[in-house]
Amino acid sequence: MPYYIGDVIKNEKNLIARTPEKFRETGIDVRIDTRAEEIDEKAGEVRLADGIRLPYEILVLGTGTTTVLQGIPGETLEGVFALRKFTDAIRIKAWLREVSCRKVIIVGAGFIGMEMAEALRNIGIETQVFHRGTLPVSRWDPEFSKVVLEELRRNQVEFITGVETKSVEAGKDRRLRLVTNHGEDEVDMILMAVGVRPDVALAKQIGLPLGKTGAIQVNFSQQTPRAGVYAVGDCAESFHRVSGRWVHIPLGDIANKQGRIAGRNIGGRTMLFPGIVGAQSFKVFDLEVAATGLDEREAALSGFHPVSTLVWGNAIAGSMPGNTELGLKLIADQATGKLLGAQAVGKAGAVSRINTLSAALWAGLTLDDVGWLDLAYAPPFSGAWDPIHIAAQILRRKV
Repeated sequence: MPYYIGDVIKNEKNLIARTPEKFRETGIDVRIDTRAEEIDEKAGEVRLADGIRLPYEILVLGTGTTTVLQGIPGETLEGVFALRKFTDAIRIKAWLREVSCRKVIIVGAGFIGMEMAEALRNIGIETQVFHRGTLPVSRWDPEFSKVVLEELRRNQVEFITGVETKSVEAGKDRRLRLVTNHGEDEVDMILMAVGVRPDVALAKQIGLPLGKTGAIQVNFSQQTPRAGVYAVGDCAESFHRVSGRWVHIPLGDIANKQGRIAGRNIGGRTMLFPGIVGAQSFKVFDLEVAATGLDEREAALSGFHPVSTLVWGNAIAGSMPGNTELGLKLIADQATGKLLGAQAVGKAGAVSRINTLSAALWAGLTLDDVGWLDLAYAPPFSGAWDPIHIAAQILRRKV
């Protein structure tokens, strides 16, 4: 959606996988702009906001997430947005056109905030990021977060740290005024990007058990503990193959897979969802940023003894012109040498390395395995010893 807002994707129709009309051609009744208000389990019905009651034999909850708001006065004023769903993107793009938007504040520095900072700057809008902490994307190692911060500043995105938002008010010279512990700033739009939480209101209404993450408990078939009730996507938990724990990682690819698993099981073709390893990535201007598996804190909480190494190298062979710096971090279990996680940042090659290491995590490889992986070699893409090999062998000496 940030790429639609930033005019990289010109037509919003390209973001729609299938229209309601296409669904109806295959006998599926899709109703958009319709809210489910209540589930009556005894009657086997779902009551919609317009009063219509739909009977069901099997119920699937795919309620997604809700935006985390800070509860400050004025955060619902016109011109204050969150980016969670397709209609949010359409509304934001329309607002940018209608008000001749020249300045925006993004509150929050996760990867949605980073993608939106790029999108807004690329269409010529002055952009500030307000963050409670000191570095963006805290999921990544601080050394990598500093690289992201440098990339933001290189592209004239102002990054303000230690911010506590207090209120949003109508502005005098611009549409809105954001009041913080740093003072007041007037802008044409504010984007709240401090996070999301699973939307479990309907699940709570019928007493479905929630996991420790606050998302709906499911098994490997996407079934909840309630017979005939399934949950998929951002409202449901997923099994993490590395930590061995049920987690909540709201990403579109996970939601797609869970939906297919539920559909197969409902249709009588039993299938299990094998879990995730937590792979994720984003782009900010010329920088690729990616991670998979566990970081040190998560590894320790999962009962491992984490040890790590962070190396800087070249994404291509050193004999090739043009150094392409790549940072790679590996985390492993000191007791067993098992690979637990990886992070990467660079202008090229970061995502491809993390995809390779995600496959290694999926297969449960050790550092010995990773250090001798047979990877495709050609000077434009890597050296004969890839940064993956180098990092794994360095870390192996610590185990």
